[in-house]
Amino acid sequence: MTFAFAELRRWPDLETRELQAWDAADTLILDEAAAMIAGSGVTVIGDTYGALTLGAISAGASEVRVHQDPMAGELALAANARAAGVADSRYRSMALEPAVVAGATRVLLRLPRSLDELEEIAALIAAHASPEVVVVAGGRLKHMTVTMNEVLSRHFARLDVSHARQKSRLLIAREPIAAPPVAPRREWHEELGLEVVASGGVFAGTSLDLGTRALVEVLDQVPAPRRGIDLGCGTGILAASLAKRNPTSRVLATDQSASAVTSARLTMAANDLDVEVARDDGLSREPAASADLVLLNPPFHTGAAVHSGLAQKLFAESARVLRPGGELWTVWNSHLGYRPQLERIVGRTRQIARGPKFTVTASIRA
Repeated sequence: MTFAFAELRRWPDLETRELQAWDAADTLILDEAAAMIAGSGVTVIGDTYGALTLGAISAGASEVRVHQDPMAGELALAANARAAGVADSRYRSMALEPAVVAGATRVLLRLPRSLDELEEIAALIAAHASPEVVVVAGGRLKHMTVTMNEVLSRHFARLDVSHARQKSRLLIAREPIAAPPVAPRREWHEELGLEVVASGGVFAGTSLDLGTRALVEVLDQVPAPRRGIDLGCGTGILAASLAKRNPTSRVLATDQSASAVTSARLTMAANDLDVEVARDDGLSREPAASADLVLLNPPFHTGAAVHSGLAQKLFAESARVLRPGGELWTVWNSHLGYRPQLERIVGRTRQIARGPKFTVTASIRA
């Protein structure tokens, strides 16, 4: 195959002139690993849009198993593979479970920003990969900390640190130390009446982040829906709270993050709630005009870049899925000024609450 970084796209994730689908950490990982992956099976964890997976195939990897937490990353990899003429059989997208690293001798890892997520990944590799495994982990210097070295050193007896190149660095781990798997964290929230469960990669862990808190505090004003959706559910706090308040409502919790979906399912089970949980890129799998209510605490960044495009995409998805007269209840950082966009994309918007940091609005689908 012929592989060119410049031809990689981020689609269906946000695409703009200033955002590209690969960076210097990807090229550093591939340059370091090139000599050791030809003819070998490779596991890739944390690939963003396919650079590591397609780069490994281009370098002669015989098989690639890959885990990407965001669904948009999986879809982008598939699209980029088709564009590069790579057959589906050359790689397998898999969950973050023992099978993705079972017997692996080479692992390429984009370092996650969450230390809990890194701990979860390192423990999984150490427990299930080959004793001869070499983990080539890389990231951008601005997102790396010395604590990452400490996490990896708990699971590998040897850790080498590369010189920096183009503001990126590698941590190369060998000699795995088997240990029990990292269990999801659990926390009882008295104010919610909920036990919240979180795996390593989910945003905010088991805590109640300030934006979600602002929306939870006004849920008693939300009309009881026949069908309600928690879009970008994280650990499922909003969906669980909505279901507790409205036992006859059908509630869906959805997120593109595999870690979030796992966490939300565990949260629902811990609280004995009958809430559907699904992994989706936005609401792509939901029929038009199929819901009365969408709850949304939208992200204001994509990767490390702050950008309003993701929120606008989710506003549009919500508008499509809401029935006429249905409502989108959104919490957003007040300085972002989303109200005109909500008026334009969804419909008439009223302010429900406003504090020094967050604003909660309700938008009625025309």
